[in-house]
Amino acid sequence: MIWKKLTIETSVEAVDLISEFLNENGAEGVLIEDNVPLTDDELKEMYVDVPLMAGEDDGSAKVSCFIRTEEDALRIKDLVLEEMNRLEEFLPVGNKNIMLTDTTDDTTWNDNWKQYYKPFRLYDNLVIEPVWEEYPDKKSDDKVIKIESVMAFGTGTHETTKLCLGQLDKYISECVQKNGSEGPSVFDIGCGSGILSIAAVIMGAGYVHGLDIDPQAVDSSKINAEANGLSSDRIDFSCGNLLSKNFIAEKMSDEEAEAYKKGSLGSGISTPLTPAEMVDLSLGGEDSIPARQYDIVVANILADVIIPLSGVVRDYLKDGGIFITSGIIEDREDDVKEALTSNGFKILDTVHMNEWVSIVCTDSM
Repeated sequence: MIWKKLTIETSVEAVDLISEFLNENGAEGVLIEDNVPLTDDELKEMYVDVPLMAGEDDGSAKVSCFIRTEEDALRIKDLVLEEMNRLEEFLPVGNKNIMLTDTTDDTTWNDNWKQYYKPFRLYDNLVIEPVWEEYPDKKSDDKVIKIESVMAFGTGTHETTKLCLGQLDKYISECVQKNGSEGPSVFDIGCGSGILSIAAVIMGAGYVHGLDIDPQAVDSSKINAEANGLSSDRIDFSCGNLLSKNFIAEKMSDEEAEAYKKGSLGSGISTPLTPAEMVDLSLGGEDSIPARQYDIVVANILADVIIPLSGVVRDYLKDGGIFITSGIIEDREDDVKEALTSNGFKILDTVHMNEWVSIVCTDSM
């Protein structure tokens, strides 16, 4: 479908008001562009898997939106100009230039990111390679992960992903050496684009199940698995949430549950919450793949998810199984370790990369 794109040149001070105005008047896909740098604290709190690019912050900004028909686009353009003239009495609104352009077919929007994603080498013999560009210096013994879709988290470039890949390689190899030719089973919780799941198969896992609360992530993972020629008997993905019916929700009083709903992630944290409560338990649904136990469970998420997850994940581990965690900022390392040990895990390994941590543990009972 060909859409109309409305681009409004304005100021940083006005972007929120203009964005809300566009939403109220039926615009879709509102996009804000500015060069305001993130603070150090904001960067530490973010899980960013693609490079951040920034220019000079001159106070200007652009707000864009997409509209189905030219008639609606012209109507909204006039309304926006009128609103900016009104706002100008109270705050800077920039130069008020408003441009109306045609987009190409909307299927090409999903391809624009490809120009920024290049093949790269993660380790000595592990290469991440998008299907549209071959890695120039491949070796004969390289393990290559093909990527076709990264419309969800997971390109393999972030430290947390690299930490997980290193630990997966180590513990899959140990399982293969211990059990012979039969590769271990792996459960990838929060699979994103399926990078870790696919890597686990390539590293020797016998069967891998990737789970995510986001249907788009599941679709992305399936596309990438197909790009690597992997069938569902080796790797499968499903949409679900292990925390949707867990001990945190069951222990909450009605008052606590109501406070939680008001302050849960997705609507902005507006009430004091413990780390374990900072998980939106309502997201996702029942997993469509029957529950089973795995040799290795990997969760490359965030500390605030791993903490409550440590209370339920043992049900998915075989006796003596390995639980690999990552996505943990250094400031939360002790919190995660405390949650793991209090839920019956024994810490086996802790690896740092810059400000990120991966903690590996096993069932100590």
